[in-house]
Amino acid sequence: MAPKGKRYLDAVKRLDREQLYSAAEAIDLVKSLATARFDETVELAVRLGVDPRRADQIVRGSLSLPHGTGRSVRVAVFAAGDAATDARAAGADVIGSDDLVQRIEREGFLEFDVAIATPDLMAQVGRLGRVLGPRGLMPNPKTGTVTTDVGRAVAEYKAGRIEYRTDRVGNIHVPIGKASFEPPRLLDNLRALLDELQRVKPAAAKGRYVRSITVSSTMGPGVRVDPARAKATDEELAATA
Repeated sequence: MAPKGKRYLDAVKRLDREQLYSAAEAIDLVKSLATARFDETVELAVRLGVDPRRADQIVRGSLSLPHGTGRSVRVAVFAAGDAATDARAAGADVIGSDDLVQRIEREGFLEFDVAIATPDLMAQVGRLGRVLGPRGLMPNPKTGTVTTDVGRAVAEYKAGRIEYRTDRVGNIHVPIGKASFEPPRLLDNLRALLDELQRVKPAAAKGRYVRSITVSSTMGPGVRVDPARAKATDEELAATA
């Protein structure tokens, strides 16, 4: 593991790694610790009480964050005819059908962050499973990336729609904005994701569902959030102080 830089070590000294903070406190800390010379991405990591080895406990989906992510997203669309025209009008970066499939197969073209496909082309796109699957780029109906309304899907991902999925130990990592965002915008995005995770809670999940929550910036240390106070407003927290 590469040694941590001076900025990171200085940030750690200013943080109590064992303390659990409210979401608002955590956001303020993360912003103050984001001292890189670029606009760092703010990420949310949630440990869920699920067993991803069981199909009925995989947590996966997508949602549009209230304030987007602040990232520029490159979208590739597998479509033809009117659907391709709609995708182009919505701002898709790469559009094609068999030609795009072949470009990925033969040239290893992967210069995109999201792939969207119309259902009629999934037979061809399916050939790319070994390439797109491990990179999280395979279109899937559960995330809204297999759809007849490609124009709408492109517009949503360009505006900040994100995908989430539990990894092999039950963690979810997603961007919720940039360090330059005002705190209320980051809080809105954080709470929107937590609400979404509660909405899709598997019926088979037992015990405590949200085990831990951590917020961090690209170059900064993780700040732990108290799950019991993660969605409370400042007014609610003040009333219980």
